[in-house]
Amino acid sequence: MTRAALFDVDGTLVDTNHLHVVSWWEAFRQAGHRVPTHDIHRAVGRPAEDLIAHVLGEDRDKDEDDSLSDAHKTLYGTYFERLTAFASAGELLRTLAGQGRQVVLVTSAEGTELAALRRAIDAEDAITATGSAEDVEQGKPAPEPVEQALESVGAAPSDAVFVGDTVWDMKAATRAGVPCVGLLCGGIPRCDLEEAGAKAVFRDPADLLAHLDDSPFGPDG
Repeated sequence: MTRAALFDVDGTLVDTNHLHVVSWWEAFRQAGHRVPTHDIHRAVGRPAEDLIAHVLGEDRDKDEDDSLSDAHKTLYGTYFERLTAFASAGELLRTLAGQGRQVVLVTSAEGTELAALRRAIDAEDAITATGSAEDVEQGKPAPEPVEQALESVGAAPSDAVFVGDTVWDMKAATRAGVPCVGLLCGGIPRCDLEEAGAKAVFRDPADLLAHLDDSPFGPDG
């Protein structure tokens, strides 16, 4: 039996959600779109095309999607050397790995962005595998990223737990049949995470680590 611990990264292990919001807001502003940051925040965690559709609508000029996405990547890239993990994020991964779980990062990040996130977490010795946007055709809330992560370590859904900070994370894990834990550090309310399928909700990685035995990772989880 392979036991797995699957983790979203942005807003879950690394404090990036609001950096993404600001970067997207500026990308939209540069293209002449005035959009509220709240709307952007609610869509963080979805693939770029889906986020743009959420903010601008399906009737937008889709020819603009690539330039908006490129602008966001350029703006967000200015933060790479300053990205900061949440307290105890690396310790949480090492603790779970020490308990025999295969730790897999499940993220839409790739390339230099993913490398920057991994540097911030600073727990390479605990990470077994990483699934990125390059590995799947559909991002969260589709179950494909979670299913790919399970496949990468040969784990069954019932032998895994997924940790994330957005409703998209909760929905993706639930659709893949994996019990999920929500963290509030990404800025999404507890009630929204629970409604989307979270079996338990904690403040941040440090809070989850402190209550690991009482979470889905515990002996009675």
